Amino acid sequence: MSKISVIIPAYGVEPYLERCLDSLLRQTHRDFEAIVVDDASPDGCGAIAERYAAEDERFVVVHHETNQGLHLARVSGVERATGDYVFFLDGDDALEKSTLSSLARVLDETGADVAHLGMSCVAEAGVSEEERAAMEAYANRPTEFTTGRNVIKDIFAVSHGYKTDWRVTQRGWRASVVKKGFAAMVREPLSRAEDGYECFVLSTFARSSAPLEDCKGYIYHYGIGITGASQISVERFGLSCEQFVACLNVSFNFAEAYGTDAVKESFVGMKYKMMELLANDWLTRVADDDKLAAAQVFAETVGLHEAARELWRFVRDRAYDLYFKGVVPSEDDELYLLIEAAESLGEIEGEDGAAVRARAMKSVAMRHVAELREGKELRAHAEQDVRIFVTTHKSVEVPDAWMLQPVQVGWRGGSRRFVGAFHDDEGTNIAPLNPMYCELTTQYWAWKNARAPYVGFCHYRRYFNFTDTIYEQNPYGEIMDDYIDDAAAKLYGFDDESIRKAVEGYDVITTPIQTIAQMPGGAATPREQYAAAPYLHIADLDSVASITKSLYPDYAEDVDAFLDGTTSCFCNMFVMRWEVFDAYCSWLFSILEAFCAQWDTSNLSKEALRTPGHLAERLFNIYYQHALRTGAGWRTKELQCVHFTNPDRIYALDPASYHDQRVLDRPVVPVVLASDDAYVPMLTTTILSMLENASSDRFYDVAVFERNISAQHRDEMCAFFSRFENASLRFYNVRHLISGHDLVTNNEHISLETYYRFLIQEAFAEYDKVLYLDSDLIIQGDVAELFDTDLEDNLIAGVRDIDFLGNLNMPGGERLAYALETLKLAKPYDYFQAGVLVLNTAELRKLHSVGEWLRIATTVDYLYDDQDILNAECQGRVRYLEPRWNVMHDCAGRVGRIFSFAPALDYDAYLAARNAPKVIHYAGFEKPWTNPGCDYAATYWSYARRTPFYEQLVARIVTATAPAAPPVDIMHLHEKAVSENSPLRRLIDPIAPYGTARREVLKSLGRLVQGKK
Repeated sequence: MSKISVIIPAYGVEPYLERCLDSLLRQTHRDFEAIVVDDASPDGCGAIAERYAAEDERFVVVHHETNQGLHLARVSGVERATGDYVFFLDGDDALEKSTLSSLARVLDETGADVAHLGMSCVAEAGVSEEERAAMEAYANRPTEFTTGRNVIKDIFAVSHGYKTDWRVTQRGWRASVVKKGFAAMVREPLSRAEDGYECFVLSTFARSSAPLEDCKGYIYHYGIGITGASQISVERFGLSCEQFVACLNVSFNFAEAYGTDAVKESFVGMKYKMMELLANDWLTRVADDDKLAAAQVFAETVGLHEAARELWRFVRDRAYDLYFKGVVPSEDDELYLLIEAAESLGEIEGEDGAAVRARAMKSVAMRHVAELREGKELRAHAEQDVRIFVTTHKSVEVPDAWMLQPVQVGWRGGSRRFVGAFHDDEGTNIAPLNPMYCELTTQYWAWKNARAPYVGFCHYRRYFNFTDTIYEQNPYGEIMDDYIDDAAAKLYGFDDESIRKAVEGYDVITTPIQTIAQMPGGAATPREQYAAAPYLHIADLDSVASITKSLYPDYAEDVDAFLDGTTSCFCNMFVMRWEVFDAYCSWLFSILEAFCAQWDTSNLSKEALRTPGHLAERLFNIYYQHALRTGAGWRTKELQCVHFTNPDRIYALDPASYHDQRVLDRPVVPVVLASDDAYVPMLTTTILSMLENASSDRFYDVAVFERNISAQHRDEMCAFFSRFENASLRFYNVRHLISGHDLVTNNEHISLETYYRFLIQEAFAEYDKVLYLDSDLIIQGDVAELFDTDLEDNLIAGVRDIDFLGNLNMPGGERLAYALETLKLAKPYDYFQAGVLVLNTAELRKLHSVGEWLRIATTVDYLYDDQDILNAECQGRVRYLEPRWNVMHDCAGRVGRIFSFAPALDYDAYLAARNAPKVIHYAGFEKPWTNPGCDYAATYWSYARRTPFYEQLVARIVTATAPAAPPVDIMHLHEKAVSENSPLRRLIDPIAPYGTARREVLKSLGRLVQGKK
């Protein structure tokens, strides 16, 4: 019995077998047996093996009468093995001399079932150095000591990121694991992906894995086996597909028989990786002329959806590579062959996991292709006679006018290069100076590379108003607006016709020339204004003034006249005829070059480093005033400057399967919550409770709709929730969707975020069903059960509102009248609570657009805002959920005071739900973070204390005061009750509910003031 059994299948490797076996003879560890399995090799492998066996008793030869393939050759070797450990070595590879010693040492010392060895990769048969290095780097990624189900998941599970390879030959195994594993394997010929199957089974039985990557002892000769870089025929590719599918089938059967979730999840990851490897062969080894035929073979063998996903992956990767680099593809670029091959497979239909993944991949791919086409079209319009360049360093909305042409500045390798833009580092340029010159690098680039009859410059935030309409300005002389959209384009003439009309016939167009004394800051002259700038230094302005006078003496008068004058235009924005622009640039850049040559930047702040850009604003004014003084004969014009506060490009949210590989084949549960920055601690608590009670068989696509959550809070939340491998967390700024709508709430305990429910159908456009949750909940059930509610053709699903139902039965009938007359509810007792909803977004889109929903919200004086709107608009098409899914807590004793007035069946159902709530809703003014002794507070804090914001919640309690009653104008109290439509009712209801002494006092005061008893 030996310490290590080395198993070496041998078939067709005669040129390499001696090298392999000699590497064993050189091992410093002598206690091994080498079992060479001659798999009926047609060459001299058997004879070579016998010669080594005759000379060294540690070598044993097993002969197969017929060729049975690699898998069965290893089966024969395992059956013959007697060592404590087993190592698989391919006959065309070799080992470094200390390999077996290192392997025995690590397995002995750690007691691990398997050790992952490092690899030295040798390029053969045309494999490039790049391919060789990539293979070696991948094979030698460091691992950690791993136990339990992490052994298999680290190798195969997407959720673990394929931490290591699945090569069965790059591992040393405990013999007992190998014997058990191979006993569970099939006895049928397998090849090409057999090592994936074998590693899959063996790692299922292994309970620990040790790292040994620092010993790069496996010498892998890349390219001389069945893998490599050599070109293959369609028939050979089809055979590889069949071999992979055979290995997948036996792996699937094993996973199903073994039955654990970890093994099943790992099989899915293994399938994806096998499809990727096959597809890579199609891309790199099948000739271009054969690719369409091979694509059909691929789909016929592995399945249409699997093949389509892989081919669309290649389209995505190629398009994104071009997109990232900012390269517009030529007509013969491989991208178009990839698109043709992917499209040749036909439409992707069906709702199974493979179809969903394929459609998701195609969608992302075609988005990048569309963006490339934008870049191609942009360059096709480079011959415009009016070219106004928009300087940007990030992805922003640019108006849809060919005369407005974006230029990316400040690009550094590693960041995305915008394909739909020109770049300031193309052609003759000064792009490296961008940190100092700012937008001037665009001006320099245009001067050297983009001649046109008219040239102008805007910024990604600031544009000219190209219309004749004069809009209100702020004290800095800017029109303030929010989003660059179709409405803005119409307002400000962001179209080619309006731009041409505004520009043609003028020599120079500037932003408005303003009187400095009328601007904030207290300065009266440009010199005073510059001196007051906190990060700038007046000495620099004096220096550039002196340089200008020295280089251009005839400008001396204009330098002093401007700096000591009273007016200026700003922003380095202008439009010029080419002849004027050419002369201006020659003048400007010569001055700045002289200034920078003597400028000391060693101790400057980041903003102070931008001094040349600031100086250019002043120099432009000097040049402009000089031309006017000396009679240049310019025809000039001033156009207002429009400043956009939110220029960033905003996309609809993609489904999770588009952006997160962890989705696998798990059904997705899309969840939306709404929050502002102050509510982040509560939001985090709610999400934590949801995910801790979520199913590992589902994937939860969690999106937070917000307007002002800080980057720090977003980062903290994402880091905190990254522990959940079955969920993703995203933030979506909704400012653009609510822009232009005058939204207010009619209840002090309801924030504007309540209206975000209306935005879901558009922001999550590719989901036809979405779960909405308030952020003051504790979730104790799996919301997947809630999401799985069969909505049929109903618009919405929710729980009847026990509070509203109780108010319907209050003496006086005000709430009932409100429900019937204002909300026009046919069945008031079907009123639902909107804090937990399942939304049929497909049907809701048919009912109203987002704009229509928001217009409804701003035109009627509702008592409970969006909740009332949803009840009024969705009535008759509501699926009612069991009360356990939205159990409102006992805020200020309202269970007895209000809920008990509800119909008996509803009240009893609520009381029963309180015993085992799936969702606890802390609705109303009393919250655990304002009153730690409120109803269900202990449950809330059991989750809250485990969030990173626990201390912030505690601080709220420390600083909280008892809720004060809002001021009440008793002159507007009616004799019997305040009208349901009165804003005062929204103040009174929370602090003086029906049936309380406080309400009776207020009613008495009202009567007294009105002279009534």
